[in-house]
Amino acid sequence: MVDLFTKPEPLNVALEQSAFVVVDMQNAFATRGGLLDLAGIDISGAGAVIRTLRTLLAAARERGVQVVYLQTGYKADLSNGGGDASPNPRKETALCLMRARPELKGTLLVEGTWDFAIVEELTPQPSDIVVLKTRYSGFAGTTLDSALRVRDIRYLFFVGIATNVCVESTLRDAYFHEYWPILVTDGTMQAGPPAAQEATIFNVESFFGWTLTADSLLRSLRRPGGR
Repeated sequence: MVDLFTKPEPLNVALEQSAFVVVDMQNAFATRGGLLDLAGIDISGAGAVIRTLRTLLAAARERGVQVVYLQTGYKADLSNGGGDASPNPRKETALCLMRARPELKGTLLVEGTWDFAIVEELTPQPSDIVVLKTRYSGFAGTTLDSALRVRDIRYLFFVGIATNVCVESTLRDAYFHEYWPILVTDGTMQAGPPAAQEATIFNVESFFGWTLTADSLLRSLRRPGGR
């Protein structure tokens, strides 16, 4: 068991029942020339998130904590993006941008493209799980829940991009699925102004889970004896 100095109150978690959920750390969201950058969204904080996650994930793997990557991607024909009856093509940034700029069709979040790929610095390891998704929440129409339950995982550490979109969507669903969600505040980056990050932190601490910083989590992971 590990003591965590989370907000709004401390938690005691079992590392053997824990997993890191790495949300959408793809070129689309974290690299210049990717989807968010093309859409005019500030990604200047992405480099710091990548560096933080490299350290965190290395420590997690050393302690035997499962790492799960969520990766958003569409088929080349966009058939799994949602048809006319779905709101997804009207709101999801890649689908909207490809519709507005035909020259980008087939290049944004399409499986096999550079935009779709996980950033090189965070390449998944053989022991990691990669779950593909086509909606904001990693639980929507995916194998995520079964992959966690078969491993008896109950505590989820959330990191990635974007805090206020796919991270928060998946974290809320985790809460509804009876997992214990823990948001690593500086292991995430919002899409939009800083107030969006602050709003998600408020929502998590008030209604859906717990938060802590990367440094605090690292100290707990590296503490001898786990406490």
